[in-house]
Amino acid sequence: MPLAPNPISPAARARQPLFWAAAGFALGILVGLHAWRPPFWWVTATLCFAAAALILLHTRPRASAFTAAMALFFLGALDVQVPQRSTPDTQILNFADGGDLDLTGHVTSDGSIREGGFGGQVQTLEIETEEVNVAGDVPRSVRSGIRLALYSEVGARHPTSTARLYRYGERLRLTAKLRPPRNFENPGAFDYRSYLLDNGTVVLGSAKASSVEMLPGFAGSRVTAWRNRARQSVLREIEAIWPPAQAALVDAMVIGEDSFINRDTRVEFQRSGTYHILVVSGMNLGILAFVVFWVLKWLRLGEVTVSVVTILLSFSYAFLCDLGAPITRAAIMLVLYLGARVLFRNSSPLNAIGGAALLILAIDPRALLGASFQLTFLCVVAIGGIALPLLERTLQPRRRALRNLDSVPFDMSFAPTLAQFRLDLRLVRDRLARFVGRRAAHAALIGAARLSLGTAEVIFISALMQVALALPMAWYFHRVNSLSVPANALVVPLTELLMPATALAVALAYIWLPLARYPGLVAGFALDAINGTVHTLAGVRLSDLRVATPAVWLLLTATLAMAFAIFAARRHWTTALAGLAALATTAGCIALQPQPHAAPSRALEITAIDVGQGDSTLLVSPQGKYLLIDGGGPIGASRSNFDFGEDVVSPYLWSRGISRLDAVLLTHGHSDHLAGLRSVIANFHPRELWLGPSGSYGPVRDLVRLAESRGVRIIPRAQGDNFDFGGSRVEVLGPPRDWVPGPEPHNNDSLVTRVSYGATSALLSGDAERKLEQFLARQDARADLLKIAHNGSNTSTTAALLDAVQPRVAFISVGFRNPYQHPRPEVLARLQDRQVRTYRTDLHGAISFYLDGKSVTSVVAPR
Repeated sequence: MPLAPNPISPAARARQPLFWAAAGFALGILVGLHAWRPPFWWVTATLCFAAAALILLHTRPRASAFTAAMALFFLGALDVQVPQRSTPDTQILNFADGGDLDLTGHVTSDGSIREGGFGGQVQTLEIETEEVNVAGDVPRSVRSGIRLALYSEVGARHPTSTARLYRYGERLRLTAKLRPPRNFENPGAFDYRSYLLDNGTVVLGSAKASSVEMLPGFAGSRVTAWRNRARQSVLREIEAIWPPAQAALVDAMVIGEDSFINRDTRVEFQRSGTYHILVVSGMNLGILAFVVFWVLKWLRLGEVTVSVVTILLSFSYAFLCDLGAPITRAAIMLVLYLGARVLFRNSSPLNAIGGAALLILAIDPRALLGASFQLTFLCVVAIGGIALPLLERTLQPRRRALRNLDSVPFDMSFAPTLAQFRLDLRLVRDRLARFVGRRAAHAALIGAARLSLGTAEVIFISALMQVALALPMAWYFHRVNSLSVPANALVVPLTELLMPATALAVALAYIWLPLARYPGLVAGFALDAINGTVHTLAGVRLSDLRVATPAVWLLLTATLAMAFAIFAARRHWTTALAGLAALATTAGCIALQPQPHAAPSRALEITAIDVGQGDSTLLVSPQGKYLLIDGGGPIGASRSNFDFGEDVVSPYLWSRGISRLDAVLLTHGHSDHLAGLRSVIANFHPRELWLGPSGSYGPVRDLVRLAESRGVRIIPRAQGDNFDFGGSRVEVLGPPRDWVPGPEPHNNDSLVTRVSYGATSALLSGDAERKLEQFLARQDARADLLKIAHNGSNTSTTAALLDAVQPRVAFISVGFRNPYQHPRPEVLARLQDRQVRTYRTDLHGAISFYLDGKSVTSVVAPR
């Protein structure tokens, strides 16, 4: 649809002083984060520019606006350097040594129950301590936040009926073990510790449910307790209306309760680019606010009444959803936008966006660095700053032209092209009326036109969102959703049906449950259609492209393209199209950016990735080929939504700029080596998968099937293999070629390799134990660098092996404060006796070793 020749539109005419004020304030925050100055400097600069703005206000308004923006710039720098208003009390860290201690505290967030990793069930809840008592010591008053896991008896099958769910404000006494939260110390890793601290949690705890004793009294806010009771009441009504599978989705999409959403469902919504549907976001509030606003307008209530009631109901909904950050921002923008309408001002979406951003950043300037803040505001800025101005010059005039189609004099109020559009519609209607009658022809034509225009708007906005959000999606989540346009074109209209139908069903359930079934059926239809669409599109291999962290030049280019697109949207149509083209081009570059050569020059790199109590090692050959050995994973039968391949290994590889692996090697079939490789294969499309003798084990067969479905070549490796890999030499030393593995994987199944470059080499031993080490010791197994087997267990790293290998440097992949007390003191003593310089991932994080053909150097990754 060509743009109208007249670029002036209501969105273009509206002023956006708050938007530019927020932009100046945000820029000041960024500068303040990286350029510390005494507060007096910032205060002086702020006052000087504010005074200049007042002096120039009437004589030179543009200069006044610029100086006002500069005042806000310096104010932002000052705000971010002021110490935080409130920080959690960290006294509890003094007791986080893993020992038993008695706690008295109160629940600050309702508990949620799930099945435990080894049977039984686990209830997770947040508590604030009141008193801490260590055996033999005097009780101490401590107020700190704990994320507590309560473990019940093994064998419980029905969590809601066999365990007591603890609620906000209840006081408890229990015996717990505490530990400080720890990040995986790899570049690109999620900062879990800071995330918890921002939410008031200082330590992690575990306790037996049987040790909990209820105490009398209530602690906390009565308002929050009432909100939680109301929330639980709504959740009970949802469970009564819909079957469990649908109720879990309704809980997540409408109320924000995602405890019953499994990881596979989350991944499908992420892959299809519709994850914003699964979680309560500003869009959910916007849909409900629009429905309420439209119904009240239809009832012909006054403008003030309509706006006030819409605001009150919207804030009530946001309060019920626990006032999460995205929905809070949406509520603030709604207040500003509707408030401007009440005051009969020309409401500018960008102005509302800017006002909300300015208020939130003034309260918490560091929110600017959060992915949630950036995604939310970039989304609404793209809609308000690009989509609306363009739609008001293309599709929206044609929507208005559909009104009063029979009124010929009304044609005079439209531009000539729109008047011709109305004339053409009347001609088509009159032709169609010969067959179906005038009334049916009119309804069919208008309905089809509105549907076509509405569909075009959804497709345009979905496409715009995809290109506008390409940079943050690649930066934070390493995703480019290639099918998000059709997915959102189908899912968003269904969500617009789901939200009001669900709200009506829940409201009617409080009156008479059978009456709620009817809107419940409508909501159920929308829900099934959403789920089916997401499942189908997520199954398409190209639906979700994974990309490495964008280069700095791409970040700057994409930012400038976004700014240019906003500027161009209000200019001549050629400029507007150029802005869209710039935005689309940068998005394409982000999706197709070439993989940089990350290998050090003339050296073999071996990096131990911190995956906790498991193994994952990256090998980068001198010619820039990438081999990943193992992918980490949970231990044994532990069940969790945490995916080591997706959440730990992949972010590290992406942070290195790696988007494709040449080969993946699985040493053996234990889950702490194998489980993470499923996501690694899906994300990095390796050319080859190397396997040892454990290929008949069930999970290994599943991994092989996944690899084959993605075109990965499966290559069996056995003792005696000797081949070149990107300028380095790989030798397979064990297990023996005639080794017959059992039905279950064992540590001695480990595929042991020696990788050499020049006169330097590394022995990578998997989880080899004494029997396999004796076989290795009888060969020429000498190496400069040794990967200590089995996390430093005393069943490995025998004296015979160390005497045969004679390493100068060694590394141990091991979990922080693991329950097995790895690495064992005996192993460390044997290494110390031989003066082997030893590194550990639990102490050092990711460690890189460079073998240049003459020596081995080590580099600990910056934290």
